[in-house]
Amino acid sequence: MKQITIILLAAAMLVSCGKQDKNFLHATGTKIVNGDGENVLLRGIGLGGWMLQEPYMLKLSGVAVAQYDIKNRIRELIGEDRMNEFYDAWLAGMVTRRDIDSLKAWGFNSIRLPMHYNLFTLPVWEEPVEGENTWLEKGFAMTDSLLAWCRRDGIYLILDLHAAPGGQGNDKPIADIDTTKPRLWESELNRQKTVALWGELAERYKDEEWIGGYDLINETNFPLEGNTALKELFTDISRAIRDVDTNHIIFIEGNQFANDYTGLTPPWDNNMAYSFHKYWNPTTVETIQKYIDIRTQFNVPFWMGESGENNNDWYRSAVKLLESNNFGWAWWTIKKVDSESGLMNILMPDGYREIIDYWKGEGPKPDADKAFKTLMQLAENTKIENCRVNYDVVNALFGR
Repeated sequence: MKQITIILLAAAMLVSCGKQDKNFLHATGTKIVNGDGENVLLRGIGLGGWMLQEPYMLKLSGVAVAQYDIKNRIRELIGEDRMNEFYDAWLAGMVTRRDIDSLKAWGFNSIRLPMHYNLFTLPVWEEPVEGENTWLEKGFAMTDSLLAWCRRDGIYLILDLHAAPGGQGNDKPIADIDTTKPRLWESELNRQKTVALWGELAERYKDEEWIGGYDLINETNFPLEGNTALKELFTDISRAIRDVDTNHIIFIEGNQFANDYTGLTPPWDNNMAYSFHKYWNPTTVETIQKYIDIRTQFNVPFWMGESGENNNDWYRSAVKLLESNNFGWAWWTIKKVDSESGLMNILMPDGYREIIDYWKGEGPKPDADKAFKTLMQLAENTKIENCRVNYDVVNALFGR
């Protein structure tokens, strides 16, 4: 009886493994494929503005330098406790199950999650013990919820470290960079924390088949001669991931906003893909030829991980170009305040213009209670039921 039980258990494990392997994405030759070896063309959206706010998304270009500056201004305006209440409401409401269900219904099969490291771990300068890592459940819990919604709808979730510890570049808003603190490339502790964070993410999500892959660092934009330091960090992260997770694709972005692959070829992992970003250039094959050439030369897939901030004619033409060359894509971004170029428009609440004018030095300081009410209404307005969906953007992306 014991032998029969063992045999049945082994058979069950084989069935389970077979089922689990079904939906893991893999890099095979120049293609991204599923467990059946079928080509998967990723059609995705980036959740920009959720875990990481860029000032322009909130109509704060030229007002705030980066997210930390937005927080400082809100803190000065309404106090620490109410600032935290605003951000709790923002994080709870901007992306919900209803958003994911809608994305599925509109035709998206993937999501790129721009993560801010400070939702997952403490900054190095706040660690109680230097060199150690304190894990924060806030970011992991948000990711778990998002993954559950994606799993339910059959949508791949690609994790993107959008703001690495210390910040990975000179573009302050993109990675929430405070130049009074050591940046990623100026601090060994920041680099160690980046590696450790990816190791922790891989440990937690190694068996999740609807995790589509790991986009290691978004848009490095820093002078790194020959990209040697970038290659070294990428290989260290890859090693930490592979120590616990051999299932998921590792996506590598080049320097200079994802498009400079100097020193980053050939691939060093057998389940790896490169990612490029495409903004504000023609929708002609010449603009993507270098990615086609690298893909062919090294027999490795490419993914267009970020594009947008343009008009619908350009969107339609860009997607047609990408898909005709078997490049999956992820558009930027899901929601912005008072904008027609994103997927959804967050409506500006009454009183928000007065707050902006104050921060610009063009108006009086708003009453704290009124300002808090306005900001909480802004958070409420991020919910999909309160947004205006730009269906013309959806239709442009899907050629409708």
